[in-house]
Amino acid sequence: MRTSAVLRGGLLMLAAGAALAQTPAATPTGVSASTFSTDLMQLYREARLEDPRVLASYAQAQAGQEHQREAMGALLPQVSLNAGQNRIHQENDLVQQSYDSENYSLVLRQYLYNKVAWENYQKFKSLARQSESEALEAQAEATIELARRYFTALAAEDELELVRAERRTTQKSLDRVNALYEKQLALITDQLDLKARVDLLAALELDARNQASISREALAEIVGRPVKEKLNRIRDDVQLRVSAQSLETWVREGIALNPALKATESGVEAAGAALRSGKGGHYPTLSLTLSAQQTNEGYNNALAPRTDSYVAGIGVQVPLYSGGSTSARVRGLYQDQITAEQELEAIRRRVVKEITSAYLTANSSGEKISASRNALASAQLSRVAAEKALDYGMVNAVDVLTSVRNEFRARRDLLKTQYEFVTNVLTLNRWAGKPPAESVESVNAWLSSGSFSQSLTTP
Repeated sequence: MRTSAVLRGGLLMLAAGAALAQTPAATPTGVSASTFSTDLMQLYREARLEDPRVLASYAQAQAGQEHQREAMGALLPQVSLNAGQNRIHQENDLVQQSYDSENYSLVLRQYLYNKVAWENYQKFKSLARQSESEALEAQAEATIELARRYFTALAAEDELELVRAERRTTQKSLDRVNALYEKQLALITDQLDLKARVDLLAALELDARNQASISREALAEIVGRPVKEKLNRIRDDVQLRVSAQSLETWVREGIALNPALKATESGVEAAGAALRSGKGGHYPTLSLTLSAQQTNEGYNNALAPRTDSYVAGIGVQVPLYSGGSTSARVRGLYQDQITAEQELEAIRRRVVKEITSAYLTANSSGEKISASRNALASAQLSRVAAEKALDYGMVNAVDVLTSVRNEFRARRDLLKTQYEFVTNVLTLNRWAGKPPAESVESVNAWLSSGSFSQSLTTP
C-alpha cells in the first residue's frame, strides 16, 4: 500500500510538471502588494526620505550652517571694485568745454578688532550646533511617531482578527446550542444569547475593519505611499526584556547625549554670545583699509591728467552715545539669556522624568507579559472546558459566552502589553540619546512575518 501510494504521488508530480512546462509563464501583474510583508526598519528607511518633518529638520540644519558662514564673512576681508564714466560739460567766462572722465578704484577693508562681529559669529556657530541637534531630535521624534503608528496599525488589525475569531468561536457555540435545542436539550434563552452575541460581533467587525484602514492611512502619511503589505509582528518566542543597565546609567547617558538637551545647551551658548555682542556696542572698532584709485577728474570735476593713487590707512571708530539703545539692548539680551538657562533646566528635568517613566513602565510591561501569557493559557483551557460542559448540560450559554470573552480579553491584554513594552523601549532609547536607526534595528529583531490568524486557531 505504501509503495503504491508513493508511485501514485510520483506520477501526479510528473503530470503537474508537464502541465506547467506547456503553460505560458504567468505575468507578475496579478501579484498583490498584500502578499508581501514589510517591517519597521524598512518603513523607517522610507520615512527618512519622505517624512516632511525629517526633511524640514535637515534643511533647517543646513540653513544654520550657511548662517554661520554668513556671520564669519564679516570677519574676513571686504573687497570692492568701483568703476565710473562721466560726460562733463563746463562753462565759464573764459572757456566752454565738454569731456569724458573715468575713475576706477579697488578697496580692501579688514577689521582688526570688532567685538560685535566676533561675538555675532560665535552666536551663529552655537545656533548651527543647535540646528543640528534639533534635526536629530526631530528624527528621533519622527521615529517614535512612526513606531507608534506601526503598532497602532498592528493593534487595529489584531482587533479585526480577534473579533473575527471570537465570532467564529461564538458561532460554533451557537451551532452546538442549535443542535441541542432541536433535541430539546437547551433553552431558547441560550440560543438567543449566543445569537445576539454573534450579531454584535458582526457589527464590531465592520468597525474594526474601518479602524484598520484608518491606521494604514496614518502610516501612509509618514512614508508617502499607501502601505498595503503585511506588517511583521512580534514573535511569540521572543523574550521581551529591557537591557540590564540601571536606571541611574540610563539617566546619566540621557543627560550626556539627549539631542533636545544638547540643542538647548547650544541655545544657552548662543544667548551668551548674543549678550556679549550687545555689550560690544560700547567697544571701539579698529580697521585696516587699502585702496588703489585711477582717475582723470580733478577738483570740481575739472579735467586733469590721469592720476594713480594708493592709500593705506588705519581707522578707529569709538561709539559715544546712541540714545541709550545699546544699553537697553544689553538688558534685553541679559533677560534672553536667563530665559534660555531656565529652558535648559526645564528640559533637563524632563529628560530625567521621561527616562524614569519609560524605564519603569517598560520593566513593568516586561513582567506583565509573562503573566498575560499564563492568563491566556488558563482562559483557553477554561473556554474549552465550558464548551464541553455545555454539551453535557452542565453549564448554560452565558457561561460559554463569559469564557469566550475572557479568552479574547486575555489575548487583547497580551498584545496591548507587548506593544506598550516595545513603544516604551523606543521612548527610553529616544530620551537616552540612542541613535534612532540603532533603536529601530534592535526592536525590528523582535518582529517576524508570521501570520496572526494562525495563532488564533482554537484547540
